[in-house]
Amino acid sequence: MELVTQQGMSRYSAPWWWRLVATALSFTIFGIGGVLLRVLVFPLLALLPGDALAHRTRARTVVSLSFRWFVEFMFRSGVLTYEVEGAERLGRPGQVVIANHPSLIDVVVLVAFIRDANCVVKQSLWDNPCMRGPIRAAGYISNSGSMDMLDEAAAALQSGETLIIFPEGTRTTPGQPPQFHRGAAAIALRGARVVTPVVISVTPTTLTKAEPWYSIPSRRFHFRLRVGQDIDPLHFSALGPAPVASRKLNEHLHQHFMKELAEDERSAA
Repeated sequence: MELVTQQGMSRYSAPWWWRLVATALSFTIFGIGGVLLRVLVFPLLALLPGDALAHRTRARTVVSLSFRWFVEFMFRSGVLTYEVEGAERLGRPGQVVIANHPSLIDVVVLVAFIRDANCVVKQSLWDNPCMRGPIRAAGYISNSGSMDMLDEAAAALQSGETLIIFPEGTRTTPGQPPQFHRGAAAIALRGARVVTPVVISVTPTTLTKAEPWYSIPSRRFHFRLRVGQDIDPLHFSALGPAPVASRKLNEHLHQHFMKELAEDERSAA
């Protein structure tokens, strides 16, 4: 299994005031970068020859590379260290990537390591001035909760795209177990060739749903992303009608994440 890691200077943590400045600078660059992509980069890419698929692929590549640069900047500036286990198994045709959602940058790190991924994103981000350009150019799917969204996501998988879904729908509330909605399981059963769970842990916790970005932890945080074993959706499809199958797959995923996250907590203790 391939291990991508950036833990240099792991015994050294920059002073709190520097990490606060570096975090502010990181998100400022992220916001400005999103606007520049929308008003400069994507219009130029649209002038290049090719069909809609070629334009979308270019846009997703640019987004992925930009997010990878952002993660590297946060590492180089002393905000975080990171570790990705099994990155080589991400990005396969028809693969649905199911991940928990402990922090603000989860989708950024995942997309950074999947060059041509689709993603189900919150509806509110479609009108965000910093994010709407990359989201629309990359053809991401709005998490509206409608049947049209389920159909669009399933169709993306059936056409061979890789799809990232956070079944919680929002960041995990600190101190509480993740709560998975069944929509992700229903999408997987309708269109995925393979389901791949990805466990994300952030130590110490930061950028959570209950914390503003400037609530800096006592030391720079470590972001760990672990790609789990593949799950065959056909195994669950054979267990009964669609509602029963999606409930059982959702329960299986929830139990998997609870077990892995509990092991992470014991390791960090």
